[in-house]
This record gives sequence, structure tokens and C-alpha cells, in this order.
Amino acid sequence: MAKYTWLATPINGVRFREHEERKHGVKKDRFYQLRYMSGGNRFEESLGWASQGWTLEKAMARLSEIKENIRLGQGPQSMKEKRDLHKAERQAEEREKSRLSAENLTVGQFFAETYLPQAKADKPRATWRRDEELFRLWAAPVIGGTPLKAVSPFHLERVKKNMADAGRAPRSIHYCLAIIRQIFNHARRLDLFMGDNPVGKVKKPSEDNRRLRFLTHEEADTLLEALGKKSLDVRDMALLSLHCGLRAGEIFALTWGDVDLGRGLLAIKDTKSKHNRTAIMTSMIKDMLSERGQGYPAEYVFTAKGGKKIGQVSQTFIKVINALGFNSDVLDARQRVVFHTCRHTYASWLVEQGVDLYVVAELMGHETLAMTKRYAHLSPGHLQAAVRTLEASMVKAKHGKVLDIAARRG
Repeated sequence: MAKYTWLATPINGVRFREHEERKHGVKKDRFYQLRYMSGGNRFEESLGWASQGWTLEKAMARLSEIKENIRLGQGPQSMKEKRDLHKAERQAEEREKSRLSAENLTVGQFFAETYLPQAKADKPRATWRRDEELFRLWAAPVIGGTPLKAVSPFHLERVKKNMADAGRAPRSIHYCLAIIRQIFNHARRLDLFMGDNPVGKVKKPSEDNRRLRFLTHEEADTLLEALGKKSLDVRDMALLSLHCGLRAGEIFALTWGDVDLGRGLLAIKDTKSKHNRTAIMTSMIKDMLSERGQGYPAEYVFTAKGGKKIGQVSQTFIKVINALGFNSDVLDARQRVVFHTCRHTYASWLVEQGVDLYVVAELMGHETLAMTKRYAHLSPGHLQAAVRTLEASMVKAKHGKVLDIAARRG
């Protein structure tokens, strides 16, 4: 360690040393230090350089303050205690500033500065962009400038009403409320919001978004033929959904390691319901996959450019649907034909053939039977048959009663 030469000052208890090279003004820079007794112990505490603002007068004043505190037994009695006290005071001030900032943090500020950046990191681009759009159009005008702590169910009812008055579907209102719920949950995890999530006290608008439209066998054949003329890949994906009930995302994620041509099985993993399942191939699916040629286990069955995973349904499917006129003059979204209609059609065909709903639920990978029961209304023929059976029993009972009365009269 370097040895310093300490020089005395006219003030007892204050000394300094000079910097070897650096100057402060015309003199060499000076470093001041205090020396004093406290509790029978000698203390030596550094102050700082003249270039940092320290002077003999300031050093003397600081020494006098410490000695007076020692004499009175109160306040900081050393430079370390004084620094610790100042540090604690600064931390307390920062905590108070943070508390006040958190209390006045608006929903709009939190969304822009915290929620949306996290959503961009965690969610697909299409999802976070929809989040941003719904918040900007519907939530921000009502609660954007309101502190998190001040948002009430009344505010959210206004969001609902504004969306309903503008003709937005109940599904869109559900989604917007879900975004607001996520915002408050995220703020609560960061200790920026306390209390119950206000969305929990808001009644969701009722809706029946069950898709009603499914394809007849003739329509399915027409669709597959038209798709085949545009893209064999898109045709094969539609065929897979029609014959095995796969979602688009499940088709995109399917690898050759999931394909068992020998047993005619497809391993469907990481599904929307979080439960793996097995899909059963029809002979057409076996032939289609065989013709595509088996790839390496890790390779996707259907790929985007460069062998990468497909991200969304091809525009070819939509263009073909439009060209066939399947959606002409259709205003109800539940009646429109989309790619998911193929999976919906698969379930509907099964129900039409009288397949037990429990079996359909297993094939579809539904978490609950309630999800499968939505397809029961899509088999009007079987519902009519059930009513006809009831009607026949009523007629039989009535006929038997008439015969019984006649026999008693005889």
C-alpha cells in the first residue's frame, strides 16, 4: 500500500495529504481527514478532496458536529453513521416516491410500459397485436388515464356497453375483458396493484358461438378437388382435418416421428387442451401420407420454406372457399366455412353416424363431454328420429288404451 504524508492544520483533529500530481487551483489537491475520540476509541475518518468541494472550514464544521453529537449522545456520532443515516433517508425517499408512483400509475402507463413489452416477448405477434388493438380502441378511452387502484366494475361495464353499442360480438367483448384481467393480474404479481381484480365482478355477455356450419360429403369432395388444383399441401392438410379431426396447429406441429403408418395411428402432442391423444387414420389418410414419402422423425410432415414449421393457414384455402362461394351472403360467423370447419365436420359426421358422444370426445381430444355435446344439435336427423320414436310410443300407448276400453265394453 502507498504511504501518505499527513500534514497538520490549525484545527486540532483535521489533517490533510496532498495529491502527488493533481492540482486544485494553484495548489496541489488536498484530501481531508478527521481524527477524534469516542467511547475511549480513536477514530480516523476520511472526508474527501478539495476538488470534490471539501475545505478546511467544512472539515472543521463536520468535526464540531460529530463532537457535539458525542457530547450530547444523540445524532450520528461518526462519519459512517452520518453516511448510513443519509443512505437510509435516501432509500426511504425512494420508497416513498415508488409508493406514490405506484398509487398514481395509470392503466395506460402500465399497459404501454410493462404489459405490452412482456406480451411481445411471450405471445405470438398476431396475439399481442390484437391485445394492443382492443386495448387502444375500447379499454384506453375508458380506463387508460385512470390509476390502477381506481378502476371499478362500473368502468368495465362502460367498456362493455361501448363495444356492444358499436356492434362488436360478445366474443370480442370477452376477449377485451380477458386482456384487462391479464393486465391487473400482471400488475398484482409485480406488487403494483393490491386487492381483487375488478374484472371478476363484471358479468360476461352471454353468447352462443357454436359453429353451426359443417360440410356435406359432396361439399367436402368439391373442396378437396378445388384445393388439389391449387396446392397439394393445402389439400392434404384439409383432408387430414376432415378425416382425423386435427386442428390446424396440430397439423402444423405433426412430425414424421408422430406417424405410425403400420398401425394407422397419429400421435397428437402438445394440444390446445394440454392432453396428448391418438388419431386414427382412414385408408385415404394412409395413402396420402405414404405418397408424401416418410421423412426423418424430427421433420415436419408439412413445412414452410426451408423446412420450417408453418405458422398459419394458407391464403390458398381462403381463396378457394371464396371461389366456391361457400361463404357468399353469409353474415353469421358461425355459418362461415373456415379451416376449422373441417375439424367440426369430422365430429359432425361421426355424430350423424350415431357414434357415441363419449367416443367422439375421445377422438376430438375434448377435456369435457360438455364440449362434445355442442355437436349433438348438428345431427337433426337423429333428433328427429328420437322424436319419431317418442311419437310412435305415444301412438302405441294410445292404441293399446283404446283396445283395452273396447275389451271392457265387450
